Amino acid sequence: MLVVGGGINGTGIARDAAGRGLRVLLVEQDDLASHTSSASTKLIHGGLRYLEYYEFGLVRKALQEREVLLRAAPHIMWPLRFVMPHVPNLRPAWLIRAGLFLYDHLARREILPGSLGIDLRQHPAGAPLRRDLVRGFVYSDGWVQDARLVVLNAQDAAERGATILTRTRLAGAERGEHSWTAQLETTAGERQTVRARAIVNAAGPWVGHLLGDVLRQNATHRIRNVKGSHIVTRKLFDHDHAYIFQNPDKRIIFAIPYEREFTLIGTTDIEYLGDPAKVAINDDEIAYLCKSASEYFTRPIAASDVVWTYAGVRPLMEEDVSNPSAVTRDYKLELDAPGTRAPLLSVFGGKITTYRRLAEEAMSQLHSALGFTHGDWTAGAPLPGGDMAEPDAGVFETALRAQMPWLPPALAQRYARTYGTRTHVLVGDANSLDGLGQRICGDLYEAELRYLVQYEWARCAQDVLWRRTKLGLHVGEEGETAVAQWFAQHLEMAA
Repeated sequence: MLVVGGGINGTGIARDAAGRGLRVLLVEQDDLASHTSSASTKLIHGGLRYLEYYEFGLVRKALQEREVLLRAAPHIMWPLRFVMPHVPNLRPAWLIRAGLFLYDHLARREILPGSLGIDLRQHPAGAPLRRDLVRGFVYSDGWVQDARLVVLNAQDAAERGATILTRTRLAGAERGEHSWTAQLETTAGERQTVRARAIVNAAGPWVGHLLGDVLRQNATHRIRNVKGSHIVTRKLFDHDHAYIFQNPDKRIIFAIPYEREFTLIGTTDIEYLGDPAKVAINDDEIAYLCKSASEYFTRPIAASDVVWTYAGVRPLMEEDVSNPSAVTRDYKLELDAPGTRAPLLSVFGGKITTYRRLAEEAMSQLHSALGFTHGDWTAGAPLPGGDMAEPDAGVFETALRAQMPWLPPALAQRYARTYGTRTHVLVGDANSLDGLGQRICGDLYEAELRYLVQYEWARCAQDVLWRRTKLGLHVGEEGETAVAQWFAQHLEMAA
């Protein structure tokens, strides 16, 4: 099977297929998670607001997946409590209570606590908010390091026999009676030809381009590219809850604790017609997010408070609705398998929370064409680093600090929350900080860079500082230069 696309859907399908015993090759034209899958709001959630659009099936499916994923990778995702301040003229309290009741009961919960009402004058979450906001609601969802989730799926796929080629694109393919003959090209211009029984088109915003321009096939489904942008400010509050704010335009935005020292605010929903590789936030979006958050916080937020921004293109299912926020976040799988000719499966839409279910459904559709016998298996399988005695990164961190007392507490926490049990592979035989090699910048040591190159396909400073980690927020331009210099000197040897 040839999988095209190294985002969450492509890597999820590659992992599922490799675990069923298929020979899998995944190609990604850039780095893993370099586009949509690293530009999310970083939530594992059912999508509370989708209930207003009567997307009950999607919400239920996503709610069922939350705890499956929390158990699979407790080092990179964890429960998060959300506070919704009540603004009476936007949505009545009875409607919010009804929505939260559904949210609590559409799927079984074992890890996540249910919703409740709070008095913002008494609750710590009320402290940074306007004084006239006195009532609120609290509910549960999950937080995820989105780009790491993609990388861990690719890593698990590789450990089960898949080949992962980053910075490699599908340049063309010819369909034969029983297989595809595909031409691959690296960013360096090197070309190779491979044969595959089936192709999976998981190219995200490029799914239509791949179908029509590269594979020369017709599609019955279309995507609608919607831009979602986020801003990051210095920390706006000291507690561990996140906020969900209602806006007069009926949209919502989140304000989420981020990387210990920051607050993440997003997202926008804007139709996008440009090149998905060049998507970026604009000044109007920054102003919109600052104004929306300032409607709730006591201290106004200005564009000058923004320390980082990011934007991504969501490839949503095309629907006849004018409001981009109302476009479904569900997905469609389109199987093109005429007669005995080699099949082509294309993925339209989707969201991070439901990627594992999407992968199972993809394999179900390909079953008759490929004839594998292994059934569904990913629901109970941990991702790399997630095989902890207890599905709790805090408990693992405590054990790690006891085993490696020489690790500074902040570094032990970061390793536990980034690599989980794979920290032991990263650290190796080291029994002191000197054993981790040269300190490159901040708390980034050479051992971590070598690990990321060897096991996680990192090839440049951006891969490390903005996708495998978010250390770029902490080390600045000087740190980024230091990492780039290390790659220039050591990449070939480290790989």
